[in-house]
Formats: sequence, structure tokens, C-alpha cells
Amino acid sequence: MHALTPEQYQRLRRLAEAWTASHLRESKSLPQFNPLLAADALCFQCYRLPEHGEQLVGALVTPVSLWLVMLPERADGPGPVAGERCTLTLPSGRYPMEAIALGDEVACWRLVLLDDLSDVTSRQDASRLAQRLMERVMAGDERTQTPPEPEA
Repeated sequence: MHALTPEQYQRLRRLAEAWTASHLRESKSLPQFNPLLAADALCFQCYRLPEHGEQLVGALVTPVSLWLVMLPERADGPGPVAGERCTLTLPSGRYPMEAIALGDEVACWRLVLLDDLSDVTSRQDASRLAQRLMERVMAGDERTQTPPEPEA
């Protein structure tokens, strides 16, 4: 795993901003809206997928939900088209993803992992929750993984 580039961090910041611009107003009327939270892209890492190439995979925390998100590693790469579906295969399993457009310039694949964050008491708690979930999603179950071959 390598560190994200400044450009990738900018893309993730734009992702959170696009969610805010697209959904914040309507989200305020939902019963699960949490005014203590803001959209934040967290725990992203580069991940090579046979069917999608290099992708950024991580969590998007919003005032109403927590998403598993995938988007192309590079901004100039082909992005998803809203409404398309795919399956994201990670060490922990297969995840059905749906493409969603967040405004005119930002699109990503997403799976809503938690649809109610109303009981989260701070942005720090939301960050810890996202980190724990992403650790589980990105790491497979040791009981089902094949042990590495011994070195000769």
C-alpha cells in the first residue's frame, strides 16, 4: 500500500464537498440527520481490481450515513455512470456497488454500509467508526484465507 498523492486527497475532498452540495439540504429533513457530522472521505487506500484497474476505496461519512466508496485512482480515468452496478471484490467478500452522481463533475461507486448515524456523538467518533468498518472490509477473515507459501 502506498500513500495517497496530494491530487488524490484533493479528489477525496471534492467528493465530500460534492455530497454536501448535492444532499445536505434535503438530508436535514431526515429523522436520522446528525447535525454534529459533516461529509468526510476517510480511510481511503489504493486498490487494484482486475475488473476496474486502480481504484481508491474507502468510506464516506455523511450526517446521515456511512458509505463504502470506490472511484478511479486518477481523475482522468473513466468514471462510473450513474445507475450502473458492479461488484467490488475485497479480501472480506463481494460488495454490490451502485454508481451515483454527486453533481455534474463527481461520480463514484457506493454501497451504504450504515444508514443511520444519529447516535454518533462527534466527528471523531464517526471517524473511528469508519476506520473500524474499513479495517473489517479491507481485511479478510483469517479463518478462510489461504496461508502464504513458505519461502524456499
